[in-house]
Amino acid sequence: MNSKDLKLIYIWDAYCGWCYGFSTGLNEFHKMHPELPITVLSGGLFVGDRKRPISDYPHIPGANQRIEQLSGVKFGDAYQELLEKGNFVLDSEAAAKGFAALEHFSSEKAYELAAAMQKAFYSEGKSLSEEATFREIADAFGLDADEVIKRFKSDEAGRDSLKAFHTVHNLGVNSYPTLLLQKGEKLIKIGGGAMSAEKLEENFRTALQNDSLES
Repeated sequence: MNSKDLKLIYIWDAYCGWCYGFSTGLNEFHKMHPELPITVLSGGLFVGDRKRPISDYPHIPGANQRIEQLSGVKFGDAYQELLEKGNFVLDSEAAAKGFAALEHFSSEKAYELAAAMQKAFYSEGKSLSEEATFREIADAFGLDADEVIKRFKSDEAGRDSLKAFHTVHNLGVNSYPTLLLQKGEKLIKIGGGAMSAEKLEENFRTALQNDSLES
């Protein structure tokens, strides 16, 4: 099959610790395959009645330890303080709006922008509901920060984030992270959890030969 018929679809949530861990392997895999375009879709993990203080999710500290062990990522001291205080509200809709605003001005760097958002939260303890966080990311990527913030506060960003949520729902994906390979008209899951670049490569090669594989 021609490589032009292949692309990656990465389904994540900015407040998903497993996505933060997955970023290490995905980043390496992405560098190995620059020929594969990657679409990034926000999944909406903490929306509706799940938009609650982080202390309402007591499994998170234990999960973070497991993520560190499996992926090698580190959760920063500033994030650990948020975790200990417990009153930080996880709001995936606000984060998705911020991502949509950034992506609007630099769609070719969608994955890098997503990774920058997770670094801001999990390493630096910065809120993904605050304008200041997206202003810093915009500046780091050479984007017009004022335009990014204007977009972040607009109805368009809200519509873009909801469109992403609906697309993910229609794909039948309810677990984050999920990496799909689009092979012509077929979608094949090749990654999730804290998977290494080597395992992603193995799954990718298998997917090129078959239409199904174990995730």
